[in-house]
Amino acid sequence: MREIYLDNSSTTRVSPAAAETVMRVMTEDYGNPSSLHQKGFDAEKYIKASARSIAKALKVSEGEIYFTSGGTEANNWALIGGALANRRAGNKIITTKMEHPAVSEPLRYLAGEGFEVVGIDVDSQGRLDLAQLERELDGDVILISMMYVNNEIGAVTPVHEIGKMKRQLCPNALYHIDAIQAFGKYRIYPREIGADMLSVSGHKLHGPKGTGFLYKSERAKVLPLILGGGQQSGLRSGTENVPGIAGLGVACEEAYRDLDASVAHMRSLRERMCEGLSGMEGVVIHGMPGDEGAPHIVNAAFIGVGSEVLQHALEDRGIYVSAGSACSSHKRAGSPTLTAIGAPKEEMSSSIRMSFSALNTVEEVDQTLEALREILPMLRRYIRR
Repeated sequence: MREIYLDNSSTTRVSPAAAETVMRVMTEDYGNPSSLHQKGFDAEKYIKASARSIAKALKVSEGEIYFTSGGTEANNWALIGGALANRRAGNKIITTKMEHPAVSEPLRYLAGEGFEVVGIDVDSQGRLDLAQLERELDGDVILISMMYVNNEIGAVTPVHEIGKMKRQLCPNALYHIDAIQAFGKYRIYPREIGADMLSVSGHKLHGPKGTGFLYKSERAKVLPLILGGGQQSGLRSGTENVPGIAGLGVACEEAYRDLDASVAHMRSLRERMCEGLSGMEGVVIHGMPGDEGAPHIVNAAFIGVGSEVLQHALEDRGIYVSAGSACSSHKRAGSPTLTAIGAPKEEMSSSIRMSFSALNTVEEVDQTLEALREILPMLRRYIRR
């Protein structure tokens, strides 16, 4: 049975070049980058090379790239470190009501520490209420955090427009973008957007797990959360994960090498999947239509069939999808995104996410649609008994 992997927003297969680089660094160039001998210098070269590749993609300076253990750490550092560093300037933090737990949970912590956290509403397709946002942006705002691409339904936030609003209404506030689902899908230039911080995770773009980075502009004042040996300019201590960082750098370079072609391919797969789903009875597609939405995410509710039931039925046929955000699905909690867009309970309990990479094919989409056409009537008959 041929495997069809449609859960790329949860994690991606590591690219051969990235995996080869990780293995080489682990077994040959394994020195500590803080060591003052040749092995240490060789290891440090990989860190500098990865920072250079990432900085080139973002059009920023290498010194503004800080490597982390992943997107969750990058988000926590940007939010908690940013809020605590700027507390004297104000007390208000702006976000949305459909953020990933890696953002919403740190903000919940900050609310417990006395910060005012304001969540901006979204409509039924995930569009941000910009009028409400404009009303909330005032001189007391010290931090704005927005997800570029929603991880569940692929809704896209107008990050450039928000950057303009921020410059006009609260120019001293920090602007953070969670770009974990957007990096490698869009050309992202933080300075053009007006973003001070940007979080990225390596395993979402064919890099190794346990890797990521935070872009932090030189002007952004952020406290370190990890103290120790003073690595990474004293802002993120701890011996660097050199093999992971090296693999991340390779994956980032590959992601932007043929970006336009890769994105066009993923978008064609998404459109084909949505077209096929729209012709099925009892199927509701969530998110923004067409080019408004992200190129790689499809979220759909299959009314009358539980998410996990359908997920496992597809898995029996070698098709892997997600019943929700991989980082929070083990909690069995309601989806924050589907709640924010006002999805009825019957849709929330029957939604699955299919997410593509450049490695997926048209044939895989067609086979998945055919499997759904066969599975759904059987499952619905069984459930009605």
